[in-house]
Amino acid sequence: MYASSECYFGVNLNPLCKPSDVAYTLIPTMAYFEFLPVYRNNGISNSIAIPRSLNEKEQQELVDLVDVKLGQEVIPIQSRGRPPCGRIQEQRPQFNFVCRKNVVLSIDTDKTDEVQLQNAVKNAVSHLMPFDARLTEYTSYADTTTIPGHYVLYWELIQNGTIPIPPSVFEDCCLTIEESLDTVYRQNRVFEAIGPLEIKIVEAGTFDKLMDYAISLGASINQYKTPRCVKFAPIVELLNSRVVSSFFSPKCPKWTTPGLKQWSNVID
Repeated sequence: MYASSECYFGVNLNPLCKPSDVAYTLIPTMAYFEFLPVYRNNGISNSIAIPRSLNEKEQQELVDLVDVKLGQEVIPIQSRGRPPCGRIQEQRPQFNFVCRKNVVLSIDTDKTDEVQLQNAVKNAVSHLMPFDARLTEYTSYADTTTIPGHYVLYWELIQNGTIPIPPSVFEDCCLTIEESLDTVYRQNRVFEAIGPLEIKIVEAGTFDKLMDYAISLGASINQYKTPRCVKFAPIVELLNSRVVSSFFSPKCPKWTTPGLKQWSNVID
């Protein structure tokens, strides 16, 4: 299911599908839903980080279900004080979960949202397959205590194979993540405005500890979701206390620009 505190938004009518293929069928009889379109510029969304209450401009941008375009990214808004739709049409609208709002890593001019991070991690974990290992949970942190600052990813793994994973494989994972991020991030890496990406492997059960800590602060166990980006110092300390090994990207990701090449040739 896909739900909020107030109501259900949709259900997965094909529960045996692959996790990457999960889609939810909207339930218009639960509430009256409106949608805030998300527009992306070079992979960065303009509306992922929305406030609890919409401003006048965002109110004007809201569209009804019938006006949502196929394939468009939107933020669902449950409208209060309006009746739900009367019936479910024969052609039931479905939606895929893309990312949660307000999840951004940033060191310099870079801005990495959850969609980019998830895709980058997905590309990287393919290096673990030959060792019969899989990623069970992860989160990230923009570490600005170093000069320059750098991205840190905390990984919890399960390995069923007996062959140890060489450090070079984790270094390849770091580089693959960097290669998968946008051109702004890679440019900053090349010009050393951002340091090499770091992967920290944590002990088994670390993310259970993280959930216990969040619940101790008042989070609901029914609504808890692993944060994909952490900033709260005690959480970072908890994660760092359970690190068993860490690895850095061995080199800068590829980044080229025709303008810079031409300028370099003129200088030469």
